[in-house]
Amino acid sequence: MRLRLALALLLTAPPVAATVWQPADDAALASALQRAGAGDEILLGAGRWRGPLTIAAPLALRGQPGAVVDGHGAGHVILVDAPDATVTGLTITGSGSDLDRMDSGVFLTRKALRARVEGNVLTDNLHGIRIQGARDSLVAGNRITGRLGRQSQLGNGVTVWNAPGAVVERNEITQGRDGIFVSVSKQNTFRDNDIHGTRFAIHYMNTSDSRITGNRSRDNGMGYAIMFSDRLEITGNTSENDRDYGFLFNSANRSMIEGNRVAGHPAPESRWRDAGQSAEAGVPVAEASTGARIAPEKCVFIYNANRNSFAGNRFEGCAIGIHFTAGAEGNHMSRNDFIGNRVQVKYVGSRYLEWSQDGIGNYWSDNAGFDLNGDGLADSAYRPNDMVDKVMWTAPQARMLLTSPAVQILRFAQSRFPALLPGGVTDSHPLMFPNSERPLP
Repeated sequence: MRLRLALALLLTAPPVAATVWQPADDAALASALQRAGAGDEILLGAGRWRGPLTIAAPLALRGQPGAVVDGHGAGHVILVDAPDATVTGLTITGSGSDLDRMDSGVFLTRKALRARVEGNVLTDNLHGIRIQGARDSLVAGNRITGRLGRQSQLGNGVTVWNAPGAVVERNEITQGRDGIFVSVSKQNTFRDNDIHGTRFAIHYMNTSDSRITGNRSRDNGMGYAIMFSDRLEITGNTSENDRDYGFLFNSANRSMIEGNRVAGHPAPESRWRDAGQSAEAGVPVAEASTGARIAPEKCVFIYNANRNSFAGNRFEGCAIGIHFTAGAEGNHMSRNDFIGNRVQVKYVGSRYLEWSQDGIGNYWSDNAGFDLNGDGLADSAYRPNDMVDKVMWTAPQARMLLTSPAVQILRFAQSRFPALLPGGVTDSHPLMFPNSERPLP
């Protein structure tokens, strides 16, 4: 009877109200971090607060406008070592510089399950935010500015390691090494981030079953580097004026790449590689020493990657639209737009590859075909490369003969007798209009 009464009183008792701690100085802040319990909130007023700080309970650390936590160059500025913690509204600066220790503005340990890092400004930290095994954590709405210097001495804006379910969204990231770097993880979502002035905007290594959607990469060394990762959904992303590649796929398989856009700003040939040394010099990577804008070397580079589906993408203004090699012939290509690339496709191989699916191919801005029946498809097949292209790629010194009568006769003969073509890409049903302007059913 007494036990039932005690249980009834316990179940009907009002919940204990959370405590809001408002420390007045650094000593009071240290005391609050030690004494605060689950659900409590520590509210920091405007001013400079001394780090490093450790959150060891499921509490919220919030900042009022003007609140700055300064690590003074020692380790992690804020270390989160408890589940269900929140860090929000703060300016976080001054981490250490130890790459082995992975010094960060905010460091989430394996215990920091479901942590939320939202609405902060992070500057002058080695790594901005590092998710070190914190499952189901959220990094959202932060503004992260990394350091300048040699790439080998820099950290990433956001790093994710072995943190299934982690979500990184709506962040603005600039400078540092990579905008977002993920390794040995799964079921992650990177969504609606704006990344510029880094080496790689998003860098995947050994990560599977994840989503990259609606991100914007601009003025980086490379947009999206996808390596040794499978079963990804890569949709609705943009790469604008990234120096080397819009997308790189290296041993990445069984993924869906749809509705993405790579756009360059073509420049005179002498300026295409002006910015080659700028990343190491700490200059924004997509600007040459003369300040000229440059076009990406390749919209897409595919190396030993297969069973991927490329559909509804727009590749525009690159030196090469798509370059694939090293056994990367097993991908599906349809409904993509290839516009204004100096070379639409580069493939040095002898296999015959069909780049249309279910009777619908891709749009090629340099295709001079006709559509006499008005069905939106060209009446003849399109072949982006010929024998002359392959000679030029394998023996670049032969380029001086490009305008010679012999080369012109060879190209004329191939156009009249397609059987002379030594393998390569064929689009049997090329589109007459860009799919992005008039999508087909």
